[in-house]
Order: sequence, then structure tokens, then C-alpha cells
Amino acid sequence: MRLQNKKIIALVDHDFEDLELWYPVMRLQEEGATVHLVGDEKGKKYIGKYGVPATSDFAFSGISSSDYDGILVPGGWAPDKLRRYPEVLTFVKEMDKAQKPIGQICHAGWVLISAKILEGRTVTSTPGIRDDMENAGATWLDEAVVVDGHIISSRRPPDLPPYAKAFADAIAGE
Repeated sequence: MRLQNKKIIALVDHDFEDLELWYPVMRLQEEGATVHLVGDEKGKKYIGKYGVPATSDFAFSGISSSDYDGILVPGGWAPDKLRRYPEVLTFVKEMDKAQKPIGQICHAGWVLISAKILEGRTVTSTPGIRDDMENAGATWLDEAVVVDGHIISSRRPPDLPPYAKAFADAIAGE
């Protein structure tokens, strides 16, 4: 259980990509990590793009990023909503400054763009937001997983196995 005593934030809002939330969450839990689903309200049920629900453990206002070892941002349409919350952008900026692992997949790059942390970084995402990523100053690669320091990025659900492993490795410090 190499991730025992590690705590991860998994951001959630309506229309998250179901697999892009749950696959990494379960992978981290299998290795012993505690993963908290965090949304705009505590105890709120959010529905994924394909109908899978997720109930938040905490509200954005109820946590401090300093209490966590990393953050996951799922894709889907949720990132377009998540990037509008100042608390979410603060979490991402604080995690970046502390060089704690930040996982982003698919459209989740929108959150990192809005947090203004992509200048000079190398990442991937769904090809649909490639221009957005490059316009934010990132170098974009069409690869299953791109690890640039503490930022772990991926393209889409078929890339989840190597993405979740790379994120878990980063949390473990490997």
C-alpha cells in the first residue's frame, strides 16, 4: 500500500467524464490513498456525462490544499464549470507552487489554463483543446501520457491505465 497516508483532492462538477473521475480514484484507493471528492457543495450529488453519480465529501470552502498530496481534475464538460470557481484555481495554483502532483485528462486542461500555470510546460489533452493549451504557452504532444515535473496529463479514456499509473507514481514520489 505505497500510497497509505496520502490524501488526494478529486474535483467534481456536473457532466464530469465518468471514467476519467472514477478510474483514477479507484486506482489510488487500491494503493491505499484517501481520495476526497470536492465540489461547490458538501454532500451534493453530481451526475457524470453517462449518468454515473458522484457525491462530494467536501465543499471547496471546506478544505485547504496544504492538507493534500495531489489533485485530480477529470475531463468531460465539468472543467468548463470548475474553472469558474476561484477556490479551484487557487487549489491548482497552490499545488503547482508546492510542486505537488496535478493530474489532468481530456478537457481538464481548461482548469490549468484558467489557473495560468501552463506557460513553458509540456502537456497533452484531448486534441479538441490543443489550440487552447498552446495559446496558454504550453507545448502540446499527442501522447497517451505526458509527465512534466509534477503535472501529469492525458488525452482520453483509452489512456487511463498509463495515466492513472503515472499519477500514482508521482504521488508515491517515484
